[in-house]
Amino acid sequence: MTPEPKTCQSCGRTIEWRKKWERDWDQVRYCSTACRKRGVSDVDRRLEAAITDLLAQRARTSTICPSDAARLVGDEDSWRDLMEPARRAARRLVERGEVEITQAGHVVDPSTAKGPIRIRRR
Repeated sequence: MTPEPKTCQSCGRTIEWRKKWERDWDQVRYCSTACRKRGVSDVDRRLEAAITDLLAQRARTSTICPSDAARLVGDEDSWRDLMEPARRAARRLVERGEVEITQAGHVVDPSTAKGPIRIRRR
């Protein structure tokens, strides 16, 4: 019997159990070396807060784009660099049960979603 999948604490993607992690599966927290090095920074926390704040200001059924949070946290020149961190922040919020990620109005798996996404409250 294989253990249940986990969620990476940095990027919010699903970590599937692997044989090589058999002895230390309980300690696995990140999906890759890059995520382990990156961790969760102050900017990541600000992006999470921006997402929840923006959603709180809108109607219950409204959605936002990750770029809305990136623009709120970054400036005119740097917000584009915050797009992937904003998507990571949204995936972490999905794991906590606070938001859902949608494409074309349908809830999608945040680990496999490609292309434009929208974020809405749960």
